[in-house]
Amino acid sequence: MNCVTTTICVSFHWHQKCSNTDKEEPNHVCKTGDKVRVIAGKDKGKEGTITKTVAGKDRVVVEGVNIVKKHQKPSNEYPQGGVIDIEAPIHVSNVQLLDPSTNEPTRVGFKVEDGKKVRVSKKSGNVLG
Repeated sequence: MNCVTTTICVSFHWHQKCSNTDKEEPNHVCKTGDKVRVIAGKDKGKEGTITKTVAGKDRVVVEGVNIVKKHQKPSNEYPQGGVIDIEAPIHVSNVQLLDPSTNEPTRVGFKVEDGKKVRVSKKSGNVLG
């Protein structure tokens, strides 16, 4: 089995994936606070704001999207316990960033301005914040 880097995986079993922590940093197309539209899945067409990103699994939590029921034991935060509704993460490939100027879904490109790498809307060409 080949690893991403040149280090050797010790105690690597055939049924396990090699999990090196030296993987390349992915391009962060979606960031916390971005407005996105869901383009696939049970909530297709809904729009919301990204509240949390799970970088290791390429997933994002979008406000008001992918609501699931969780059976919560009583705790200090939920003294009553019971069934609560929470927002579950969805894969980043199932959301598309909304261009702030046109409020339409757009693909994201990158370019360097003043020595900094910035995100650029492919539709309008505007720099995304």
